[in-house]
Amino acid sequence: MADDQFRAGFACFVGRPNAGKSTLTNAIIGQKIAITSNKPQTTRHIIRAVLHRPDAQLVLVDTPGLHRPKTLLGERLNDLVRTTWSEVDVIGLCIPADEPVGKGDKFIATEIAELKAKVVAVVTKTDLVSKQALAEQLLAVSQLGDFADVVPVSAVAGNQLDVLVDVMVGHLPKSPRLYPDDMLTDEPEHVLIAEMIREAALEGVRDELPHSIAVLVEEILPEERLTRVFADVYVERPSQKAIVIGAGGSRLKNIGATARAEIEDLLGTKVYLDLHVRVAKEWQRDPKLLRRLGF
Repeated sequence: MADDQFRAGFACFVGRPNAGKSTLTNAIIGQKIAITSNKPQTTRHIIRAVLHRPDAQLVLVDTPGLHRPKTLLGERLNDLVRTTWSEVDVIGLCIPADEPVGKGDKFIATEIAELKAKVVAVVTKTDLVSKQALAEQLLAVSQLGDFADVVPVSAVAGNQLDVLVDVMVGHLPKSPRLYPDDMLTDEPEHVLIAEMIREAALEGVRDELPHSIAVLVEEILPEERLTRVFADVYVERPSQKAIVIGAGGSRLKNIGATARAEIEDLLGTKVYLDLHVRVAKEWQRDPKLLRRLGF
């Protein structure tokens, strides 16, 4: 391919929490980069994942979901989202096929309409609805704004992902490559590892606890046949610490086993994972603690 025909640029998926943004990012890249959970507001970090094609390089920027903030952390995440929106070339507005178009979707559609980026409406989770319901949802979504394209997809079933990528690449500027050919993400290892531990910790917890969990990787020590990872799981109250540890340490053991398997995949080595649970009172509202935890 002639260099003057090559396209490269940044795209991000936006939408209310739990619209399937991180699952879609992972499905397009073909590897797990962003953590997923059925808990809203799972994503807390901006993670860039690079899709390499002979004719293009699509850099997907995974962002937190825009939400009504109740804490300083929430406000900072919303600021992060808006900054990312203003810098990308293409925005995919994700709206689930199995939920009616709501106020949150209208609010986000209005916000992004003012930006320079091309906006593509992406109707996600199409595997969960009938053809008739999907047709009705596509109509409802197309009336939300003046979109460059409307694309229905299912990340889980792999439906129409290639179509969505073609559409997004078509809206990228002509540009040389932005990243080396072998780079899948520019995220530091310790951030990806912390996210994998947090994803494991989110499984099966209820109510307010998911928002109270943060993970900090203190040290990664590569040895000849093993990598030692030392990490702390932070919660806001002693009662939450007890939930994360579980009876006789059973939950913490499960978290460690699940996370260790993911980290071994990431690093390609055996991993010794040393996990401790610590209480950082009201860390979501404390600027000093937020800084320490990387926000």
